[in-house]
Amino acid sequence: MTAVPRHHPPVPPIPRDVVGLRGFLHAARTNALGLWPLAAYEQDIHARRFLGRTTLLLNAPEAIHRVLVDNPGNYRRSPASIRILRPLTGEGLLLSEGEAWRLQRRTIAPSLAPRMLPLLARHVLAVAEETVAALRTRVDRPVDLLASMQAMALEIAGRSMFSVETAGAAPALRAMVREYGLDLARPHLADLLLPVAVPTWRDLRRRGFRRRWMAIMSGLIRDRLASPPPEAPRDLFDLLRAARDPETGAGFAPDALRDHTATMILAGHETTAVTLFWALTLLAAVPAVQAQVAAEVRAIDLPAAIAAGTIPDLPRTRAVVAETLRLYPPAFTLARAAIAADMVGGRVIAPGTLILIAPWVLHRHRKLWDDPGAFDPDRFAPAAPPPPRFAYLPFGAGPRVCVGAQFALMEATLGLASLIGAFEIARTEDRPVLPVAIVTTQPDHAPPFRLRARGGD
Repeated sequence: MTAVPRHHPPVPPIPRDVVGLRGFLHAARTNALGLWPLAAYEQDIHARRFLGRTTLLLNAPEAIHRVLVDNPGNYRRSPASIRILRPLTGEGLLLSEGEAWRLQRRTIAPSLAPRMLPLLARHVLAVAEETVAALRTRVDRPVDLLASMQAMALEIAGRSMFSVETAGAAPALRAMVREYGLDLARPHLADLLLPVAVPTWRDLRRRGFRRRWMAIMSGLIRDRLASPPPEAPRDLFDLLRAARDPETGAGFAPDALRDHTATMILAGHETTAVTLFWALTLLAAVPAVQAQVAAEVRAIDLPAAIAAGTIPDLPRTRAVVAETLRLYPPAFTLARAAIAADMVGGRVIAPGTLILIAPWVLHRHRKLWDDPGAFDPDRFAPAAPPPPRFAYLPFGAGPRVCVGAQFALMEATLGLASLIGAFEIARTEDRPVLPVAIVTTQPDHAPPFRLRARGGD
């Protein structure tokens, strides 16, 4: 494959030194990517003291392995992450701990096993084709692809979950996600200092949001439960409704179904939307790679393959998705608090130490990657050596690796293939698009794009 010049997408300024308290709080509320100084991108473990507590940012793969794989039971979610995520996900798989998590995980996992992906791929492709049809009316006119990807990903999440169009609920869901991200998802000092059991004034507002958000989820589920289950599963809800713990035979109670539905719809659509947006932005900047993806897609009949129960092999498209996830990991930071003493990376970890694993930093670490700021899908080509173990964590690792990782990769790959197969995509302005990390790694603005139908369309 012909080599193409490397593109270095713009990023926010990196502080030269550790930011103080005021700078930390400002970055946490406006863009968490400004928290880490230059040294964090070069050191195996970057340590700092904050509010009387030691915080360690881990970049050494063996240290990350210790926390996520060897001894995950010793590390629980930080209070701030629980405060921010619970209103959106309830007590679903994302926030559960201990035996409750183990029960949920082993019950849910079969529903998202690789053998179920062809069933879900039909929903993904159907929505992608509808999105392409809608975008054809916008050819040669400015297009907000961020909004289009958010709408597409939300419809895929709803269709994969319920097999029905979610047009009725989609505007309210998107508006609520936007509302939460602009305000309640931004941590304040009290969120960082107080234990979860002590509510802050913002927690009271978050509880109000949670009641409204879960009411929508309960309504969607109530409508679905009004009809009897089918003989063969049609979607994720059928799979979850039929799921049973392989050890106890227990299924999910209505509240648990609601919380798992909320988790999957939120996590599934928000992360996929930003991944597709960043992939399109990168391909618009490197037309040669975009042309390679388009040629690959033209050689495959996507609808026929999925109708036959198979998912096409799209190595170049998958490599672009993988490199996009490296440069713009949706989950930019994993935060864990040590329960008991441990030894990590040659350091003694005291109880209460805050452990951070930041895929944003890890994926750009100068010891682990060649030219880490460059967009280079060849890193993930089939013939390329795999990245260093535990240096690439777009979905986490260990027992708590994202249960929907394979579905997310399939969704992003098919969505990107459908769009690039139909359109030549270009930017209409040169203003840099900078990543902003609050809940996910989002763009600082929605730039206009121009679409042109590919030859033969």
